[in-house]
Amino acid sequence: MEKKRSVAFHTLGCKLNFSETSTLSRLMEQEGFEKKDFDSNADVYVINTCSVTDNADKECRQIVRRIQRKSPESFVVITGCYAQLKPTEIASIPGVDLVLGASEKFNIIKHINELTKGDASKICSCDIETVTGFNASFSMNDRTRSFLKVQDGCDYNCSFCTIPMARGKSRSDNIANVVANAKTLAADGVKEIVLTGVNLGDFGKGPDGELKYEEDFAQLIVALDEVEGIDRYRISSIEPNLLTNEVIEWVSTSKKFMPHFHIPLQSGSNDILRLMRRRYQKELYQERVDLIKQLMPHCAIGVDVIVGFPGETDKHFQETFDFLHQLDVSYLHVFTYSERTATKALDIQPIIPMAVRNERNKILRNLSYQKLQYFTEQHYQSTRKVLFENFEKNGMMEGYTDNYLRISTPFRNEWANQIIDWKIQ
Repeated sequence: MEKKRSVAFHTLGCKLNFSETSTLSRLMEQEGFEKKDFDSNADVYVINTCSVTDNADKECRQIVRRIQRKSPESFVVITGCYAQLKPTEIASIPGVDLVLGASEKFNIIKHINELTKGDASKICSCDIETVTGFNASFSMNDRTRSFLKVQDGCDYNCSFCTIPMARGKSRSDNIANVVANAKTLAADGVKEIVLTGVNLGDFGKGPDGELKYEEDFAQLIVALDEVEGIDRYRISSIEPNLLTNEVIEWVSTSKKFMPHFHIPLQSGSNDILRLMRRRYQKELYQERVDLIKQLMPHCAIGVDVIVGFPGETDKHFQETFDFLHQLDVSYLHVFTYSERTATKALDIQPIIPMAVRNERNKILRNLSYQKLQYFTEQHYQSTRKVLFENFEKNGMMEGYTDNYLRISTPFRNEWANQIIDWKIQ
C-alpha cells in the first residue's frame, strides 16, 4: 500500500491569507494528503506569505532555513504576496523547490505532482496585470469562527503599498456564491463569519474586475443577514471612503452584524494622507466615527495607523496623535513604515530615521492601550453576549463580546462554541 503523503502549512499576514491557506489545505486533503502540524515532519511544507512589511519577508526566509535543518528531503512551496512580488529572490533561497504566484496558487496540486527533489527551484508566476478570476476561500479549522474571502485585489495605488502589485486588480465573488459559502459554513457548525478581502468595500466587481454584477457591499451584508445558522458577522476592514452611511445604518439595526468596525486611517495629518495617496481626508474619517457612535455608542472601532512615513515631521506626527487622542475609537493597530520596492513613497523626502519611527510607534501603542482600557471600563457591570471558542489553553478559554472585548474564564466544555450572556466586571 502506497504511503500517504503529508503536508504542513504556515500562514504569514492577514485574515485573507488564512482563508486561502485553509482552502489550499482542503484541496490537498481531497487529493489524499495527510495534513500535519507545521512543527511535525512532513513531505511538503507550504508557506503562504505576506509582504506588507520587511519583517514578513525575513520571517519567510527564517522559516525555510528551519525546515532545511529539520527536514532537508521535504519539498518547500512558497506562495502568497511575497511569492508574486519577488519570485526570483525566493527561488534563490536554499531549500525552496516551488514558487507559486497569484495566478497559480490554487493549482498547487498539479505543480507539486510535477516536482522532483534536487531539481532547480521552479517558478510558476505571471505578470500581475494578467491575473483575473476569483477563487472563493474560507477557513474551517475553527468551528467557532471562519474567515470568508469575498473580494480580492485593489485598484487603489497608495504610495506605500505593494498589495495591488501582489494581488492584482479589484475583483470579487457574487452575492449568490457568498451566501452559498455561508450556508456551507453554517452546516459545519460555524457561529461567526469574518468577511475578508483586500479592499472589502469595493465588493461588486466581477472576476475580470468589471462592474458586471450590479451588486455592492451594502447588498451583500443584507443578503448574508438572512442566512440561517450563522449568528454573527464581522467586517474585517473597510476603507473610510467606502464605508457608506447606508452600511453603518444597516449594521446598527442588524441582529447578526456585530457592532465592530475596523477602519484604516494611516495618518491624522491631511498633508501625509496626500503623500500616501489616500482617498479621503481626516474630516471624512471623523464623520464616519461620529455617525457610528451616534447610532451605536457601544460599538468597537479599530484603527490602522502608520508612523514614520517619509516626510512625516514632528508636527505631522503630533497632528496624528492629537487627532487619535480625541477620536472616540477603541484600539489602534500601529505599523512602523517599512520601505517597499517599486512604491512611490521611495521618492518622498525626508526619510525618517528608524529610531524616530520606533519612538512614534511606542507613543501610539501606549495611546492604544489607554483607549482600550477606557473602552473596556465603559462597559463594566453591563451584560454582553460572548461567543466562547472551543480551545483550551492552561485551563482557560477565551471569547469575544459582540463589540469585541476579549473575555477569559476557566474552561467549561459546555460553553465551547456557544454564545453566553456575560456580565463584564
